[in-house]
Amino acid sequence: MDVQTLRAEAFKALHERDTAFVIPNPWDAGSAKLLASLGFEALATTSAGLAFSLGRPDAEGAMTLAETLDNARAIVDATPLPVAADLENGFSDDPEGCAEAIVQAAQAGLVGGSIEDASGNPDDPIYSFHHAVARVEAAVAAARSLDFPFVLCARAENLLHGRLDLDDTIARLQAFAEAGADVLYAPGLRTAQEIRAVVQAVAPKPVNVLMGMAGVDLSVNQLQDLGVRRISVGSSLARAAYGAFFRGAEEIMGQGRFSYGEQALSFDQLNQLFRR
Repeated sequence: MDVQTLRAEAFKALHERDTAFVIPNPWDAGSAKLLASLGFEALATTSAGLAFSLGRPDAEGAMTLAETLDNARAIVDATPLPVAADLENGFSDDPEGCAEAIVQAAQAGLVGGSIEDASGNPDDPIYSFHHAVARVEAAVAAARSLDFPFVLCARAENLLHGRLDLDDTIARLQAFAEAGADVLYAPGLRTAQEIRAVVQAVAPKPVNVLMGMAGVDLSVNQLQDLGVRRISVGSSLARAAYGAFFRGAEEIMGQGRFSYGEQALSFDQLNQLFRR
């Protein structure tokens, strides 16, 4: 098997285990190498982390598919790990565009990716139910046309857009599962009760849960006990890095001091890591 197929088979196997795994979200090759050095088994890109690194907002159409895949390609090349991509809404309103995004993602070396039902239109932020399902169906067909097992994650974005309708969110996830999605994901679930309800509603399909949100404190073991199989952290590691950077710069400007350096990774440590 070629390298991409080997990575794809390894990624698929992670979702078939009885235990949960964490798939953290690097935003560039350097952060990918840091995560790989700690022993994580797979990586997923972050649209927000990439957008912030380029000085742009997320989820407002400021990124292109080409830019997203260029970033993904750098992350794929940085480590031997399987990599999945945050493909946002497929960079298209149309099912055909979602399918093309999957094909191009595979060509970039990715072995998985997510398609969401958020439209990017602030006046109508979530696609209608039937249109959202049609988009997932097209993405599934594209994934199945590949010569390796591309893991397709379908995302229901209600909760991130102020639509706190768990019943509709679950109905969408169930429809995405019936359409053939491999993994189901509703970012913004905050309680054990909500998570359990989603896991039970789409069983036996694996569920991805987002962690790293303020006010949500569930451990890997707790999530695993709820039936979660995949845990991602979205933009939270990128935001943590930017938070440390910002506080350090604030200390320089506000206090004329440089104590932030005590918490920084050493030059030698980073240099040694990036020689690998």
